[in-house]
Amino acid sequence: MPHKTSVSIPWRLKGGRYTFTGSECKKCEKAYFPGRTYCPDCHENMTDKKFSGNGTILTFTENHMAPAGFEKYVPYFMAIIQLDKGPMIAGHVVGDTTNIAIGKKVKPVFRKLFEDGDEGLIHYGMKFELV
Repeated sequence: MPHKTSVSIPWRLKGGRYTFTGSECKKCEKAYFPGRTYCPDCHENMTDKKFSGNGTILTFTENHMAPAGFEKYVPYFMAIIQLDKGPMIAGHVVGDTTNIAIGKKVKPVFRKLFEDGDEGLIHYGMKFELV
């Protein structure tokens, strides 16, 4: 069963989870998602940067086993996605995945991520669909 959370945790994570807001270094212009406070390379302050969420699949896997609480979602696809003008991120690919392949374009979609039991919070966030 997934860990039960309070309302305040999703609220604090809403920038990255709902709008693809990460960060970019003021000096070396490296982009990060999720966001960081300081650049790990040049140690400069970061600025917020909103990524489009559109990207390209670099690699993917089809999962037939899931962690506790997610068994009803198998099989499902996870991918490493190179965001357009942004960093690489991991994401869940949903929708019609019959033509999933390396190099395919994806777009972000707002979906339910999980729920804390039958009477708990429902957590929403971004997943990806093939374009």
